[in-house]
Amino acid sequence: MAFPDRPTAHLLGSNGPVHAVTYSSSPGNYILTGSADRSIRLYNPFPSSSIPEVRPSAKPAVPQGRLIQTYAAHGYEVTSLAVAADNESFVSGGGDRAVFLWDVSKAVTTRRFGGNAQGHSARINCVSFAGAGDSLVVSGGFDTTVRVWDVRSTSFKPIQVLSEAKDAVTSLAVMGPEVVAGSVDGRVRSYDVRMGRCTTDVVGASVVSLDVTRDGKAMLVGSLDSKLRLIDREHGTCLRAYSDPLWKNEELRLQSMLGGKEKYVVAGDEMAGETDAAAGGGGGTGRIWAWDVLSGKVVAKVTVPWGPAGHEVKKVIGKDGKPKVRNNVISCMAWRDGGWGDQFCVGGTSGVVTVFGTL
Repeated sequence: MAFPDRPTAHLLGSNGPVHAVTYSSSPGNYILTGSADRSIRLYNPFPSSSIPEVRPSAKPAVPQGRLIQTYAAHGYEVTSLAVAADNESFVSGGGDRAVFLWDVSKAVTTRRFGGNAQGHSARINCVSFAGAGDSLVVSGGFDTTVRVWDVRSTSFKPIQVLSEAKDAVTSLAVMGPEVVAGSVDGRVRSYDVRMGRCTTDVVGASVVSLDVTRDGKAMLVGSLDSKLRLIDREHGTCLRAYSDPLWKNEELRLQSMLGGKEKYVVAGDEMAGETDAAAGGGGGTGRIWAWDVLSGKVVAKVTVPWGPAGHEVKKVIGKDGKPKVRNNVISCMAWRDGGWGDQFCVGGTSGVVTVFGTL
């Protein structure tokens, strides 16, 4: 498949940067977003309204996805989301230091894990379902721990605390009995929960993103040295590295992922001013990059608008009294159907989520 670089919908409504996006479980007909405004929103990204007719010389307007539901219970920003396989529930984490379990249709929280002496002591960065029938929830955060919670238990205590990391846990991936965790300490740790075994891969630079191939044999690791690495999980060797002189990831927690049936590696961009100028971009835009998994070559650089035409770029005044250029830093992304679908979505500073597909 060709890389889906055409904006097909804008998802509006957030009153702050979007920190998390995820599709509903297969076939992935809906998108959930988590925002700095403390809300979670559920959208239908397939607008029913047809694109209005325009002159042949003009670009067709990008339609808006339909906001279906807003979920409000968090007291702080929402940084991570995960949807259960049956699409009836989802979990969220963020600044509250607790993991919220939600009923999708009733729009209420049914459980909260943590938020007490037994829970995380700092912001939660990542959440995931695990176990048979999504009976477990896994969370990782700034307090350097990974905690495993039993959905069916009434206990407030986690059933397991994985505390090997020496710095913040930024990313999680779960495969069967395995929990894979990336940390700012430059390590990726793979836990076999049944065997009680921990395998450590040393990346060096702070790890900010993880994605595991469907067969579980390789993982994509994003780190703060402006490199993405595809690592063989059995031997710990680097199969391929992805980078570019104009692509920067040195400070922010940017998400990267495998997509297009594992044909592409996709990542956002910190969009430093000089980088933006070198690429000919303007203020208010962001970029996503795509590399070919096998060759390591860049196959697409896609500009992400701040939002639809007329969507305001809020002015921010710097310490020097001059307006600062606002770039749409793309920090979170998700690919439909776990990387095997026909579209993906990205979110970031602007608060607008842009959905991309093919003609």
